[in-house]
Amino acid sequence: MSNTRLGELLVREKLISLQQLRQAQEEQRKSGKNLSYALAKLGYISDGDITGFLSSQYRLPSINLDEYDVDPEVAKLVARDVCEKHKILPVSRNGSSLTVAMADPTNLHAIDDIKFLTGYNVEPVVASETSILATIERLNAGGPSYEDVMAEFQLDDEDIDFAAEGDDVNVMELERASEDAPVVRLVNVLLLNAIKKGASDIHVEAYEKRLRVRYRIDGVLHEEMNPPLKLKNALVSRLKIMSQLDIAERRLPQDGRIKLKLGKGREMDFRVSVLPTLWGEKVVLRLLDKSNLQLDMTKLGFDIKPLEDFRWAIEQPWGMVLVTGPTGSGKTTTLYSALSDLNKTDVNISTAEDPVEYNLHGINQVQMHDEIGLNFAMALRAFLRQDPDIIMVGEIRDFETAEIAVKAALTGHLVLSTLHTNDAPATISRLLNMGVEPFLITASVNLVLAQRLARRVCGECRAEVPFDHQAKLDLGMTEEQAATAKVFKGAGCTTCNGTGYKGRVALYEVMRFKDELKERVLQGASSAELKAAAIKGGMITLRMSGIRKVMEGVTTPEEILRVTMSD
Repeated sequence: MSNTRLGELLVREKLISLQQLRQAQEEQRKSGKNLSYALAKLGYISDGDITGFLSSQYRLPSINLDEYDVDPEVAKLVARDVCEKHKILPVSRNGSSLTVAMADPTNLHAIDDIKFLTGYNVEPVVASETSILATIERLNAGGPSYEDVMAEFQLDDEDIDFAAEGDDVNVMELERASEDAPVVRLVNVLLLNAIKKGASDIHVEAYEKRLRVRYRIDGVLHEEMNPPLKLKNALVSRLKIMSQLDIAERRLPQDGRIKLKLGKGREMDFRVSVLPTLWGEKVVLRLLDKSNLQLDMTKLGFDIKPLEDFRWAIEQPWGMVLVTGPTGSGKTTTLYSALSDLNKTDVNISTAEDPVEYNLHGINQVQMHDEIGLNFAMALRAFLRQDPDIIMVGEIRDFETAEIAVKAALTGHLVLSTLHTNDAPATISRLLNMGVEPFLITASVNLVLAQRLARRVCGECRAEVPFDHQAKLDLGMTEEQAATAKVFKGAGCTTCNGTGYKGRVALYEVMRFKDELKERVLQGASSAELKAAAIKGGMITLRMSGIRKVMEGVTTPEEILRVTMSD
């Protein structure tokens, strides 16, 4: 049954009002989910009531999938993509009959498909679309759990514990233990759980008496599991073998990469860093999911005026655009978004990156190798002999790189790069401290952008909460803003793992380098003076951007205090 038809029938039967239907349709447009999901979320009618209503309409029995124990083997009789396409799920089998939960039992095409695919007679029962899709997701999220894998280990076996840090390394023993089936499954669970939970990083850490695995989700670390300490070397060795690193070398840092194929053409890259610590090696894996890379600048979180300024800067034929912020603040995503906009057949784009995080078609990307002398400065010099139009330098770390980047910007090239500074005005001071002359900075820099990532309030459990008027003023709101601002927080639900947050939003501070600011730089103005002048000229600071996001109900005051400084 179509969403439109379902809505009309529910109104006709007086189960919901016309106004409630319109509000649910608006919620449906925002969430991209089905109408029954929107109605249940808004509390107008429960999933069970919708199922009961459909059951009486179709004169067929209904089924509550939340309470029904679906046989996984029966569910596998029909491929997941077919189940999702038709909103159906096989739930039980009796002789030559197959009971199938359907959101729309009048869909004869779906029934014919199932008969053809399985060879069984189909007996439809009614279930809500939301519960069918949730059950499909739950069944396919199967695979061994952490507890299942740990049950396979015989931890009293002495052969798992081997080679203390000071001992000679038996490479054969390391390889044998790391290829042990339970160890392989433990690493697979560790990686796949991180993907399912939307983690950006995995930390595997060894201490004197414990081994700890933490996931960074939406910018905050959460402890995930504590495997037995005896598995430390086997676990690290398995990750090293997958990353094609030297398992015998445990005294020096190493970097590698793991590529996983997840089906449906989706690939996940893990950037692996191994660091020797006091009690063993710490492994950090950065998850790089190209399918989640957001390259549409309008969806990154820019306000209208800052986005206009940023677009103006990247559309200039020459000059520098600098993006600044701490590690993990989304600088790379912003630069890739800009490059994606600029990537046309009539321009030559070259990038120097350490490391290359995502492969972008049509852009010449170069991986840095410091050990053989290929650093940012050398790559920049080489780029200038390659007839470039646009150059992206991963990071300006020293005077040599800064000097070449400035010269490139002054000789007809658009240069994009990053620095590590606290805010946009401090970036100018950083360049001056590196030794770049003030007149070169004023002649080359078009725009500086500072950014941070704040966690979004979970859309499922979001609710308005009381917030003290004085606390709003202390946050940085004006009296007018504090009088009207509503504060929303997440109560915690299964969608957000009880945190109240799901996903992240970027906060931007865009400083267009206008003539007045250039004059101040030439006069030797401090960062504080530059910031005051930029705000006077209309710049929205990180804190101001955060306050706007709080007023829109996108994030919370606590998040803004966590990621931004007061003005």
